[in-house]
Amino acid sequence: MMKKSILLIVSAFISASALAAPKAKARPMPKTPMSSSAQMGLGQKLLSEALTMVRNGQYDQAAVRLQSLARRNDLEKERVQIKYILGVTLMELKLYQIAAFQFVDVIRKGDPKYTRQAIEKLIIAADELGDDTLLNYAIAKVSLQDFPEKYKDIIYYRLGEIKLKNGRAAEAAQSFSRVRPTSRYYDMAKFNQGLAYLEQKDTTHALQIYQALYASRGRAPITDVNKVSATLAIARTYYQAGDFDSAIEWYRKVPRDTEAWHESLFELTWADLRAAKFRSALSNFQSLHSSYYEDFYMPESLLLRSIVYLYICKYEEMDKVLDLYEKTYGPVRNSLAQFMRDNNDPVIYYNEIDKAASVRRGEKPKSVVRIPYSVARSILDEGDVKRSLTYLRNLFNEKRRIDSNPILARTSLAVYANKILGNRAKNTRISIGEMVKAHLLYVRTDLKDLYEQAGFIRYEMINGKKEALRKKIAGKQLPSQVDEDKNRNFYIQNGYEYWPFDGEYWLDEIGNYQYLGKQSCE
Repeated sequence: MMKKSILLIVSAFISASALAAPKAKARPMPKTPMSSSAQMGLGQKLLSEALTMVRNGQYDQAAVRLQSLARRNDLEKERVQIKYILGVTLMELKLYQIAAFQFVDVIRKGDPKYTRQAIEKLIIAADELGDDTLLNYAIAKVSLQDFPEKYKDIIYYRLGEIKLKNGRAAEAAQSFSRVRPTSRYYDMAKFNQGLAYLEQKDTTHALQIYQALYASRGRAPITDVNKVSATLAIARTYYQAGDFDSAIEWYRKVPRDTEAWHESLFELTWADLRAAKFRSALSNFQSLHSSYYEDFYMPESLLLRSIVYLYICKYEEMDKVLDLYEKTYGPVRNSLAQFMRDNNDPVIYYNEIDKAASVRRGEKPKSVVRIPYSVARSILDEGDVKRSLTYLRNLFNEKRRIDSNPILARTSLAVYANKILGNRAKNTRISIGEMVKAHLLYVRTDLKDLYEQAGFIRYEMINGKKEALRKKIAGKQLPSQVDEDKNRNFYIQNGYEYWPFDGEYWLDEIGNYQYLGKQSCE
């Protein structure tokens, strides 16, 4: 479709150029410097050649020629059109950031013939890049009534994202609902529409959307990303609605060999606690806190474990877990405070998260990551950081395309492009650094609050111990409820695998542990 539109535009340009070209005169050309009319003739000829290159699919050669023609004084009247075609040509070369700059120039000129088309192309380029700034700029210029039908799905989806981010959930849900089922944005739009309903505490409509998404992936493998996302969304919706038994049922459908499983297991544990299924909750902790997940930042899970022990009056185990929490996250809190006190430059924060990303990929960083890795790992999964890192990676990919193209490399276009990409990369690193700093500040505040919660929990533990001792002195022994009389066959017959934890973790056993402890409460 884009190639066809290029040919139409080029054909129109060639016709216009032919009309604009001055007729040749019979008298010989003077040997003195070219007259303005002769220069104009040369400019039109070069432009015609460039347009022929575009028509023949020689996009790299055409881009080099068009970039130089855009600076010629004798083509001042054609500059907006040249910039537009240059942008479209660069998009064919997958140089979306450089193309976007051409479209922004066209939009700023305000030429009615090309502004709308430039906005359309800018939205596509920004979407390919994942650049929210450019998207917001383009969308702000959009009049939906005049916009082509084929691009409206992108607009509705992106408008919905912006409105949801700004807390306008009802308007966001309306925008997402207008994305058509044939669009590649449809699944994402429906998922976000469900989130918008949940923001409004409308669990009924959210559940309808997520169940429909799940049903649409009926034949997909159980590890299908969209199917897993819908499963987790249904579980979370039931949890928000207070239907903990249904939430537990759906949390258990999340496959173990997916990235979402560990997070879903933690949320399942909360649902088990709210449903008073304490043994199930404690069984989950054996997997949550296994050595396979030691790099995960989950301080709340240790406090949750201590709360479950409090409910079943296992004070000795509770004391051990609280000690483990302080031993694990005390150094993390101190390390963060020291790092943030000593560093203010956003680039330093970017460098640390970049090193953490290298560690996550299995590469060896140039120096030690100074931010606690468990915290850095969780920040890498934050939506804003993830999107910005993807955008930065797209910039690097564009630079590689330019440097590896023998026609583009070493040209003025390459110099111009690399300057743009360098500035954008620099600004993006600073932006990512500021995001990381903001997330670290939140983590530090969160750890402070959790430490206060740990203090309250320990206080309740001491009160529980005192109450148990008082009853013991009074001769009221607390009854014990023991599970050891149930053998392996009992669990198998009831649909469970029986894996008592014995101090070793095996990957194929994670998720199958069953808690066999004693309940000491009345």
